[in-house]
Amino acid sequence: MAEYSYLSLYLPRGTSRDAARRILTDHAEYGNWELSRLRLYPDGSRKATLRRLIIRQAKTQLSIQWPVPRQFGR
Repeated sequence: MAEYSYLSLYLPRGTSRDAARRILTDHAEYGNWELSRLRLYPDGSRKATLRRLIIRQAKTQLSIQWPVPRQFGR
């Protein structure tokens, strides 16, 4: 199952649709965010919830046993 990190943006009621679009586009292009939810409130303000995938590096198994045993007699 994928893990996401979330970011909530509050856009006040004076924000135009074009300005809101530019803000969300900038987050999508430069921060790799995608729109998860957009809520328009009756007073005209907006709350946008953005998400992006958390990429975790898989752990690799080492073939070397630690600590390496010492070789005597050399």
